[in-house]
Amino acid sequence: MGDDTTRAHAAVPISHAGSRYLLYDTNDISYLRRNHNICGVLIGTLPGHPQQNVFLGTPLELMPEEARLLVEEGVAYIVDDVEAHKAGIMGLKEAERKAFLRALEKQGLDAMKASQKKATDLKEIAMKKNADKIAAKRKERSEADTARADPANIDESSSLFAPSSPRPTSPSPSTMSKAEERFYITPSTSHPPLPSPPITPPPSAKLPEVPRSYPLFAYLHSKGYFMSPGLRFGCQYCVYPGDPLRFHSHFLAVGMGWDDEFDLMQVVGGGRLGTGVKKGFLIGGKDDNVSEVDNDGDDVRAFCIEWSGM
Repeated sequence: MGDDTTRAHAAVPISHAGSRYLLYDTNDISYLRRNHNICGVLIGTLPGHPQQNVFLGTPLELMPEEARLLVEEGVAYIVDDVEAHKAGIMGLKEAERKAFLRALEKQGLDAMKASQKKATDLKEIAMKKNADKIAAKRKERSEADTARADPANIDESSSLFAPSSPRPTSPSPSTMSKAEERFYITPSTSHPPLPSPPITPPPSAKLPEVPRSYPLFAYLHSKGYFMSPGLRFGCQYCVYPGDPLRFHSHFLAVGMGWDDEFDLMQVVGGGRLGTGVKKGFLIGGKDDNVSEVDNDGDDVRAFCIEWSGM
C-alpha cells in the first residue's frame, strides 16, 4: 500500500495504445476508483484461457471521456505506449536485463515452493481426517462383533476366520527427487525493467478526443456520480449514485447537442426502456451560449424521463 500512498500525490500515467487508454498498475486503478470515481472496464484474461470472460483482470480500459477528465483535472497524463517502450528498451543495458530475468526466476521459484507447501499441508490434513474416520469405523465394527459373539460356542475352526493380527504397514515409497521446478511470472507492468514514470506530468500532448456527450459526462462526474459504458442498455452511460459494486445504476444517460433535434418517439422509447429496467432515462447537453468564464456548472442541463404507464 505504500506505492498507493505515493501515487495519491503523483500524476497517474495512462498508456495510449492504438485507440485505447489503459491502466496496468493495480495501485493506480484502486486510487482512481476510490478518490476520483473512475471505474473503467477490466479487459485482461489469462494467457491459457483467453476466451473466459467471467473474471477479468488488468489492464483496465478507460473511456476517452474518463481519460480526458483525468488529464484536465491534472490527475493523470497520457503516455504513448509504443514510443515509451521503444525508448526504454533501447536504453536498457545488458546487465539490467539479466538482473531482471534473474529476479523473475527467483519470484517463480518462490511461488512454486509456496504452492507446493500449501498442497502438502492440505494433503496431510485430508489424510489425517481420512485416517481418523477409518479408525472410528473399525472401532465401531470391532465393538459390534464382540457384542454379538458368544464365547461358549466358539470352536477351533472359527479361528480360521478370525481376524489375523494386523499386518505391518509397508513403508511409503520414497518420492523421487525431481528437477527443481518453478512458476513462470508474467509481469503486469513494464517497470522494472523500464524506468518508472515521472511523478510530475510531462508537457502534455493533445487531449484525448471525446464524443459530443463529454460535457454531460463531466457534469455528472462533478456531481459525484460513477459512470460505466451503457451499451448493454442502449445508452451512452450507466450512471450510479456510488460505487457500482455497491449500487445499481439509477440513470441511462444520453448526451446531445444543445440544438439537436430528436424524434419524440426516442424519448418515449428511452423512458419506457428506463422504467422497464427500474432506471430513469436521462438526456442532457451543454448550452453553448453560456460563456466558460462565468461557468459554474450551469452550462449543462439534464432532464430525467420516466414512463408512468408501466
